[in-house]
Amino acid sequence: MNKNFKIVLVTLAVASLGCAGFSYNRKAPTFIENSYGYVITPLQSFNFSVLDWFSDISKYFKNINNLDAENKELKEDLLEARAELNRLKLIESENIQLESLVKLQQNYGQYSTIGAKVIAKDPGNWFDSFIIDKGTNYGLEKNMVVMNEDGLVGKISECGYNYSKVVSIINDTDAVSAESLRTNDIGYVVADFSGDAKCKMQYSDKNADILVGDEIVTSHLSEIFPEGISIGHVNSLTVDSQTSMQYAIIEPSVDFLKLKYVLVLDTSFEKEFIENTTSESEEQ
Repeated sequence: MNKNFKIVLVTLAVASLGCAGFSYNRKAPTFIENSYGYVITPLQSFNFSVLDWFSDISKYFKNINNLDAENKELKEDLLEARAELNRLKLIESENIQLESLVKLQQNYGQYSTIGAKVIAKDPGNWFDSFIIDKGTNYGLEKNMVVMNEDGLVGKISECGYNYSKVVSIINDTDAVSAESLRTNDIGYVVADFSGDAKCKMQYSDKNADILVGDEIVTSHLSEIFPEGISIGHVNSLTVDSQTSMQYAIIEPSVDFLKLKYVLVLDTSFEKEFIENTTSESEEQ
């Protein structure tokens, strides 16, 4: 056993010395090294390519994640910008309406007027009836006239201390005395109830010259509404087959989808002023 071990040690020593001597001052790789290179080099190249590919894939997905984060941030910024733009547009629209109400107040300076904001409405798309933020605390009463810069909105149907309910002309069953601005033909306007937010004007005079496109305004015969407030324009003409009553379908001047602010007119203010002035003159 010791003999065999010695033989192995001697063999390894000789082999080591031979390899050392063989590699001393050599100028080229050995055949074995070349063979090893032929096998190992492609594998190393493949491994490097695979590692490089995985590195590129990792960078790609990392960039994708960064882009997704940036896109998400940009989308959030865009949504905030749109929301701010819509808010500014709403403020601008409200300012325009308020400025229009101020001008309207000046046009109806002979009446006591108060601006009010719409704070609630009945279910549905149209402002058939709605609530404003003024009531008896501002001297408002039932049947006071409600309008905006476009024309007649309706009248107050109910008053609370700090609110009032308004019934609009597209929902009011009470007849409003009206006339054609072009011909002064008289008729009565009531709600149409067709679901299209329209009114209808009935007139019994067969000779009435009412045409499509005519503007219809409140007449001087109205007990509630001042004369000359725009109600709307004639959309179409029709005749009731049973009563032979002639009707004009009216497209309201007011946009009953977008009411924000209204002006309330106390028409009794002018009457009281006239009555008081007349009484004072008679006493003198």
